[in-house]
Amino acid sequence: MSKNEINSALKIIPLGGLHEIGKNTCVFEYDDEIILLDAGLAFPTDGMHGVNIVLPDMTYMRENRHKIKGMIVTHGHEDHIGGIAFHLKQFEIPVIYGPRLAMAMLEGKLEEAGVRDRTELRTVLPRDVVRIGKHFFVEYIRNTHSIADSFTVAIHTPLGVIIHTGDFKFDHTPVDGERFDLQRLAEHGEKGVLCLMSDSTNSEVPGFTPSESSVAPNLDRVFSQAAGRLFVTTFASSVHRINIILQLAQKHNRVVGVVGRSMLNLIAHARNLGYIKCKDDLLQPLNAIRNIPDESVLILTTGSQGEPMSALTRIANKEHPHIKIRQGDTVVFSANPIPGNTIAVVNVIDKLMMQGANVVYGREKGIHVSGHGCQEDQKLMLALTRPKFFLPVHGEHRMLVKHSQTAQSMGIPAENMVIIQNGDIVELTPESIAVAGKVPSGLELVDTSSSGMVSAKVLQERQKMAEEGIVTIATAIDWSGKLMAKPEIHLRGVVTSIERSLLQKWVQQRIEEILSVRWTEFAQTYDGEQPEVDWGGLQEVLEREMARSIRRELQCQPSVTLLMQIPDEPPVKVADGRRRRTRTAAQVAS
Repeated sequence: MSKNEINSALKIIPLGGLHEIGKNTCVFEYDDEIILLDAGLAFPTDGMHGVNIVLPDMTYMRENRHKIKGMIVTHGHEDHIGGIAFHLKQFEIPVIYGPRLAMAMLEGKLEEAGVRDRTELRTVLPRDVVRIGKHFFVEYIRNTHSIADSFTVAIHTPLGVIIHTGDFKFDHTPVDGERFDLQRLAEHGEKGVLCLMSDSTNSEVPGFTPSESSVAPNLDRVFSQAAGRLFVTTFASSVHRINIILQLAQKHNRVVGVVGRSMLNLIAHARNLGYIKCKDDLLQPLNAIRNIPDESVLILTTGSQGEPMSALTRIANKEHPHIKIRQGDTVVFSANPIPGNTIAVVNVIDKLMMQGANVVYGREKGIHVSGHGCQEDQKLMLALTRPKFFLPVHGEHRMLVKHSQTAQSMGIPAENMVIIQNGDIVELTPESIAVAGKVPSGLELVDTSSSGMVSAKVLQERQKMAEEGIVTIATAIDWSGKLMAKPEIHLRGVVTSIERSLLQKWVQQRIEEILSVRWTEFAQTYDGEQPEVDWGGLQEVLEREMARSIRRELQCQPSVTLLMQIPDEPPVKVADGRRRRTRTAAQVAS
């Protein structure tokens, strides 16, 4: 397309994955068309009480659903596909293109969520080119990562080619033999790449990331030294690592029991597609393993990040129904803690050791390597693609800054790159790159409730209850605005030196004071009849005033809830002798 035909800038809008690790989601928009690249999730932090899943704010996608033409999936990690089922409940995506393993995993997620009919899934192979809408042609370029079937994409737009690396490292001896398609990257670099969007995760680490194959000899040594049962935990989605572990189990004559739903699902899909190869009798159910000698057992389990509900954490807490740690067991952590998970992992290791297990962990053991490229990998990507503009993505702020510095050392001018945040609108033309505004960004929190979404207000209330406790007051009020009984007060998680009897007496006095002053604001009497009372308004005032008083008295900030019981309304006699009822309390409240 000639420059005269170009009438719009390309908008690149990341909704997740910047200044953080996880929930990678990016929008590409040209004229009236939008394509989405990946839609991942993150897991809750300690302060997100009751939250199961963290998603990016998708307000922009909901508001522009009529523009959505399709979606690109780069690989099957949860931080890249885990949010899709949730989003499809809010807006349709006409078609989703992605690798075979990712699509197999995604199809199960969509079926389980009941949204399989809201999109069409299409698998791609290396060097396939798919057309999405009028303006986008997407080419899938094989790369190497910690999961099988992973891709870099070349997005052909009216303005030029955008290379999005996805998650990558340059592994020249991959476990599955599927090598990075360096030739195709170089061909794009020779023709001209308008902009490179590149994985920044390990931008602070010098050198190249080691090959996944380098882990095998070190795991082999650990396996040969284990006398009793052998437990191994790694990321459930690390297909290559799981393949190595299964091959070593076979070499050391151990049968394998798999614990953890996510790992069971991934192994099933990967075996069906040929990414994991092992004999059928190598994998055994847990009930069969009980009858096999300890030295012939390997248990492959989820929980390498200390997740509260994972299998290994439940085993460490003595909560797993089928597996207990015994003296002489060896537990191998073939993963390093991701930022924020270190304390949880250390706690699990301590509990396992206290129960008699020999725990093998730590970077120096050589039993884990990253799936993300370090500085030399990033330099090689820049050298192959030779982009005019550069956009570091997928990482926390310091990682993005460091990656931009690496790009400058490779000859890309500082004015040809921007460091952005989630929600920033990057406008790209053949001659410029700049931030030109912002769309709504932030978090959408999901729990197991019927609606699924946790509002910011609800989360704040949960945090307050967890940090300061909760005070519940139950009181009963009659039609004259008097207490019908002594109020009951219940404290949960609240620290106070005041005796309960004194606190209850003080609460009663305070409620009586409020009623004596404010009752007439809510009770109206007409022609001598029974008063009509705004019970809802009265309850709101009582709760607000009691919250202020209790927080001042206790010198803390608990949540305060007031439960108010009101009397039934008796029949009322009127002047002509007929009898009728005034409105009930429920009717008044409604």
